[in-house]
Amino acid sequence: MLDLSRLRALHAVSVHGSVAGAATALGYTPSAVSQQIAKLERETRTKLVERRGRGIALTEEAVQLAATAHELLSIVERAETALEERRGLPGGRLTVGAFASAARGLMPGVLAELARRHPALDARMTEVDPHLSVDLVAKGALDLAVAHDWDIAPLPAPEGVEQAVIGDDPCDLLVPAGHPLAGRTDVRREELAAERWICQPPGTVCHDWLMRTLRTAGYEPDVAHQAEENHTQLALIAAGLGIAMIPRLGRGELPEGVLAVRLDPVPTRRLYALWRTGAARRPAIRETVRTLQEQWPGKAPAPPTPR
Repeated sequence: MLDLSRLRALHAVSVHGSVAGAATALGYTPSAVSQQIAKLERETRTKLVERRGRGIALTEEAVQLAATAHELLSIVERAETALEERRGLPGGRLTVGAFASAARGLMPGVLAELARRHPALDARMTEVDPHLSVDLVAKGALDLAVAHDWDIAPLPAPEGVEQAVIGDDPCDLLVPAGHPLAGRTDVRREELAAERWICQPPGTVCHDWLMRTLRTAGYEPDVAHQAEENHTQLALIAAGLGIAMIPRLGRGELPEGVLAVRLDPVPTRRLYALWRTGAARRPAIRETVRTLQEQWPGKAPAPPTPR
């Protein structure tokens, strides 16, 4: 009989595309995942992975077995959901994916509150970009995701995935203290055509949103510096190297030399919780979504008054 934990490891490798990605999602070491795959190969007497460059690729047989594993895991999930629903209390393991600023600014309080209220619930978080997390939920690699979209770029809603709004996160224009805009109460996007910008790298949700937003104002933004972390962007702004638009959630206190100016109209991103339709009855899902919504107020403070 095939071992379910080994099938789970194969499914995770199939979804995440690598042993390292599967290990992160499952909470294992890469070595442990590799061992699970090797044992599954011996059980099935079938070669499941092959070297490709510096990484690995699944064989055709492994792809078929991973599809079967997905079906089996879905059956197990339905059984676990039914049992948890009958008990009426959140329990078992719950895997949650959250993008960086939500993982920093929202999830610590949510996870702590869930642990306090429901000691039988083993909630585990992984930091995941929002454009990836929705697909991971749909494929069963995550039980729940915290993702976001922007006012001009709605979040895709795959079939079989449900969502609930957590809250709206306003975005501020951040400028160096000595910048000509530092004393303004508000600024329109059309006034920023000559500015040097600091933002996330191409391919990220926030970079794509910034490009589209400023292009609709009639110009191509001059991106001088790219950095994934908000704290790095803030350091570059403080050094007088450009301006940025950064949401408030998870941003923390602005460092000395950085001021927030209201952009008119105010850019806003909306946060969502997403989960599979098959797990919608699970008390752990309902309680986590409720806690996310409870913890939202006050997580996005208003910008300080310009000095």
